[in-house]
Amino acid sequence: MKPDALQGLDLLSTAVLLVDLGHRVRYLNPAAENLFRTSRKSMVGLSLEEAFYDPQALAAAVTHARQDRATFTQHDLTITVHSPNAPLKVLVSCTVTPYDLAEGSGALIELSPTQQQLRIAREERLLDQTQANRELIRNLAHEIKNPLGALRGAAQLLERELDRADQREYTQVIMKEADRLQLLMDRMLTPHRLPKPIDLNVHEVTERVRTLITAEFPGVRILRDYDSSLPTVVADREQLIQAVLNIARNAAQAMHGRGTITFRSRIARRLTLAKKHYRLAISLEIIDDGPGIPESIKERVFFPLVSGREGGTGLGLTIAQTFVHQHHGLIEVDSQPGRTSFNILLPITSTAVVQEDSNRAMKH
Repeated sequence: MKPDALQGLDLLSTAVLLVDLGHRVRYLNPAAENLFRTSRKSMVGLSLEEAFYDPQALAAAVTHARQDRATFTQHDLTITVHSPNAPLKVLVSCTVTPYDLAEGSGALIELSPTQQQLRIAREERLLDQTQANRELIRNLAHEIKNPLGALRGAAQLLERELDRADQREYTQVIMKEADRLQLLMDRMLTPHRLPKPIDLNVHEVTERVRTLITAEFPGVRILRDYDSSLPTVVADREQLIQAVLNIARNAAQAMHGRGTITFRSRIARRLTLAKKHYRLAISLEIIDDGPGIPESIKERVFFPLVSGREGGTGLGLTIAQTFVHQHHGLIEVDSQPGRTSFNILLPITSTAVVQEDSNRAMKH
């Protein structure tokens, strides 16, 4: 392929591989690197058999296209990528187009995750849900705070009129519960302050959270799987710490203070977040080996006041989601017994853009 043609492929949001007549990978674009969670350098030169655990269907599609000298498409094709950590299974639609150029012959393989449209639709629902959550929290907190103050004041006045200590115990209960609810309302209103974005290394956030979790839950082991080459992200440091801390603390509580949490950071390429397309984003995963999210609340895990833990307020994940959305990011969750992963995706952009967009979002 000509250099200008390859440059054009670099700009595509669809994953593209070029293989030669011997089924060796000669090129993959950034979208393919993102899909396979690997680098161009590590995959170029490998045969399909070396790059994938199950290359038969993919190789057959290439052969079919070459023999017919026509484009060949196969839907719902599962390919499993060799990965240094664990096999990565991807469900894709595959389109193979043969080419014959002066530089050589082979096939262009275009891979589109079949879940992409579902993911976009899910993200749009999450955005709508977040906005609804935000309004619900704001209205609920304001509606409760005023009568709560009156209730506590009335309990204080009543206590002064009571002579018996056992009766004053009841007013103490009322005041303590009112204080607890007041604190809860304050937490519900906290996410609505304006972010203060700065250029931030995401590992400063995870290291701070690691220190806090280790102190609070000595029985929890925290593993770090960092990409040290990540660029800085524009974010409010305290809000991002709170978001990651809420997720990590939920994990530690779900594991009853004993288990393993892994912080994993990677670069993600060409993503659509909050209905905008970004060339680069930070991917920060918080993974635990706990029991998983109960099936009954999986679809509502970010809803306010929904909790799978007895005594939980159901606000931790709602606040985390609100903070991340204020940074034009997204939280994805995947959970089954033994492995739950919350993936925070944050776009890499300028401080000015984040501040301007955040101010606009807060006005609405």
